[in-house]
Amino acid sequence: MIKRPNFLFILVDDLGWMDLGCYGSSFYETPNLDKLASEGISFTNAHASCPVCSPTRASILTGKYPATLGLTQFIGGNTEGKLIEPTYIDHLPLNEMSLAATLKENGYQTWHVGKWHLGGEAYYPEKHGFDVNIAGCEYGIPIHGYFSPWRIPNLEDLPIKKRRNKKYLTDHLTDEAIKLILASDDKPFYLNMWYYSVHIPIQAKRDYIRYYREKAKKQGLKDLDPFEIGENFPCTHKKDHFIKRRVIQSNPKYAAMIHSLDENIGRLIETLEDVGKRDDTVIIFYSDNGGLSTAEGSPTCNSPLSEGKGWMYEGGTRVPLIINWSNIVEPGRLSKALITSTDFYPTILEMANIPLMSNQHCDGMSFLPVLKGKIKHNRGPIFWHYPHYGNQGGTPGSSIIVDNYKLIQFYEDNHLELYNLETDIGEKNNIISKEPKIAHQLSKILRDWTRKSKALFPRRKKNN
Repeated sequence: MIKRPNFLFILVDDLGWMDLGCYGSSFYETPNLDKLASEGISFTNAHASCPVCSPTRASILTGKYPATLGLTQFIGGNTEGKLIEPTYIDHLPLNEMSLAATLKENGYQTWHVGKWHLGGEAYYPEKHGFDVNIAGCEYGIPIHGYFSPWRIPNLEDLPIKKRRNKKYLTDHLTDEAIKLILASDDKPFYLNMWYYSVHIPIQAKRDYIRYYREKAKKQGLKDLDPFEIGENFPCTHKKDHFIKRRVIQSNPKYAAMIHSLDENIGRLIETLEDVGKRDDTVIIFYSDNGGLSTAEGSPTCNSPLSEGKGWMYEGGTRVPLIINWSNIVEPGRLSKALITSTDFYPTILEMANIPLMSNQHCDGMSFLPVLKGKIKHNRGPIFWHYPHYGNQGGTPGSSIIVDNYKLIQFYEDNHLELYNLETDIGEKNNIISKEPKIAHQLSKILRDWTRKSKALFPRRKKNN
């Protein structure tokens, strides 16, 4: 019998495509993740299925697009602008056979540690196939901050006498995950290591902040204005505020958060090595949406990508993806394969030698052949449907990528934009007038898909 691998699925919140050293950042330092990339495969064309968190998280666990599920907005989000957004489900439905539940049925230990944000107590991780749930609840952010006491459901706070040291949440979640690995038996495990970091509030350890302040000074970044002030927000609740775009990576606190994240991933990998499970474990590193670059402090810059979290452009959806699988994935590979978050479900099942469940992960396609060395990956189109206003300045829309072409339909005025991402990754040149046939073809595919998925659309106000 073939030994099934363990899975360590590291999901980071709001980490941008350019936020790692191995993806091009010269300010943030990520030596452990850079090493992980050098020993595995890095994807340059991986995407999250939504520019905000909850829908992407649901798509990972179900293999379904947010539009298919009806979970199209971050849970708790509710706003309007020129349009009134449609309703969405506020939880991960219990009738979905989650990835964790499927793995559990096939002999896996299943653990969730960290952020969940997929519904209240009736929909917590333990209701979706996880044997263990640590810190997974309805919270989308650590509302009491990253330093103890956190007051997060399903996470025991430290005793009073230890609070004076103010333990950092990213460290503590890693401690809890390490305990699970050390106590595990010979059964394979699936660990959902879903950090709250690097979501706001932007809080980090003082020593690390000090280090990056000095680095910013040495690199000549300290005296540069990192922001460009733009237009008013299109959403009603922020209409009197201006979009604030970060144009350089220079925020010491954000850099320090990434530093702690990388440090803790190093600890997880070291633990796997210590217990002799490193070679038997598939490590997946991914982000739930693009980096926060236009609002709420705008802590990072996604350049050369356009915009960031909450937007239909590449900065909102293109994310880092690193996969390490000893003796299977050739070290140091860089792949341009088109990947989206629905694809993890069938890929992980194939890795574990478990039969596919096409009715469940109906929107996903396994990319196992890519991991095994196949260069071409005929993924076909990938889709987005975000009929909402983000808190970051984006407006409701849908989009599609086929090969190198991306078409976006914006619903405020139904205008279309077409980009060739191979030559224009920054989406600066709308070529819709030059390529009307391609635009027409993609528009039809997108329209047919939204109809098939029963996608809900925003509606106009009566006075508009």
